[in-house]
Amino acid sequence: MTELAIVFFVWGFASLANATPLILVTLGETLGQRTGIINLGCEGGMLGGACAGFGAAMATGNPWLGMIAGAATGILFAALHAALVLGARANQLASGIAVWMLALGLTSYIGRAFVGGRVEALPSLAGTWVSSLPLVGRGLEQLSVAAPIAILLVLLAVWWLERTRTGLSWRVAGESALIASENGMSPTRARLSAVLVGGCLAGLGGAVLSVDYTQTWANEITKGRGLIAVGLVIVARWNPRLVLPVCLLFGLAETAAVRLPAMGVEMSSYLLSGLPYAVVLAALVANHLAFAPAAAMPADLKKVFD
Repeated sequence: MTELAIVFFVWGFASLANATPLILVTLGETLGQRTGIINLGCEGGMLGGACAGFGAAMATGNPWLGMIAGAATGILFAALHAALVLGARANQLASGIAVWMLALGLTSYIGRAFVGGRVEALPSLAGTWVSSLPLVGRGLEQLSVAAPIAILLVLLAVWWLERTRTGLSWRVAGESALIASENGMSPTRARLSAVLVGGCLAGLGGAVLSVDYTQTWANEITKGRGLIAVGLVIVARWNPRLVLPVCLLFGLAETAAVRLPAMGVEMSSYLLSGLPYAVVLAALVANHLAFAPAAAMPADLKKVFD
């Protein structure tokens, strides 16, 4: 029984480690969509953050500077999306795709200099007091400080969105910009700040992916995680409380794809690599069949698809 519990916790914490970059970008996209702005460019922000974060960490030898560079790059790409959508009134979907393509081109070119490089990861929880904890100690050793930081950010976002006046203005802006204006709130300011926060988290997620998770650079390193995040926002029903569990679905599928062959399970490598994405698609279908996703969608966000 004890061994079974240890295996459970080891798999669970491995799933959390795999899901950490996705938790950050999904949280950022959730906050942005709560104000009525969808950003498909979060994939580009994540790519840019991964590239800039890895470059900064490789140049300085400091992974924390990589995190800062990644977050700052994510903000820059988000600012471009905000300028197009809020300033030029461009179509949100088209703007997001344009930002994504721009980031893809830039990172493919700039990232050539980083291929083959290695960087130091963020501090690990291994060797700390958590290692001595019964049952969960072996699982926690797999994590770096990025995982607890991501969890704390989710908890902070839940509290801030539901308990603060600024969080209220974000929620009202997502339901109706007109009502927000009539009540003395600035929907444009709320949406701008939400998009920038979302970009910061997307860039940070990218930096965690390249600097802490893989510790190397590869072209298109995100493999669509930013777009997966957009889908997971729907599964989470635009509720930051549900960001962690829905992202763990992806993390668990990634863990299974890596560990099943080691356990003697014979399966095509192509099927295993596609397993996490198939799980997300299945979750989207199940969410659509079991619930009415449109009922939870912020009212002004629906206008994007009209």
